[in-house]
Amino acid sequence: MQIQEIERIAKAALRELGAGDPPITIAPDAHADRWRIDVGGNDPVRLTIRAGSGTTARFVREQIFNQFAGR
Repeated sequence: MQIQEIERIAKAALRELGAGDPPITIAPDAHADRWRIDVGGNDPVRLTIRAGSGTTARFVREQIFNQFAGR
């Protein structure tokens, strides 16, 4: 999965979660097929997701929802 796809999915998921349009930074993690999503704003948070070749947008979205809602 490309960084642009992850960014698009993350922004849409965060809007659905009521976070608005906070600044986000996406970078590969030290482990293969893992990504860090740093969400800025009033309450910054770091999410770590799995997204490799063949990963669906739905799976990425679910990971973001679970981690962001569970913080």
